[in-house]
Amino acid sequence: MYMRTEILRYGRIRDIRNDRGLTQEQIARFLHVSQNTYSQYEIGTTRFPLDVVVKLAEYYNVSMDYLVGLTDDPTPYSRKRRQP
Repeated sequence: MYMRTEILRYGRIRDIRNDRGLTQEQIARFLHVSQNTYSQYEIGTTRFPLDVVVKLAEYYNVSMDYLVGLTDDPTPYSRKRRQP
């Protein structure tokens, strides 16, 4: 039987969700995906689309680089205002 031993590919999105006391179901609803799909994002079996990374970065007020593990600094970059 194969046992998963590698570090979760996108564990940071799981960690930040847990740190904020949120459930996968709550974030899945925010993203308009199923809880199962969101769970697959967290464990890295499904790649999440760029628009999901943008939404999560805005929601958590962190940089996209932080969410995907390219930096350990969660500080978001200056953002342009979205047009209505």
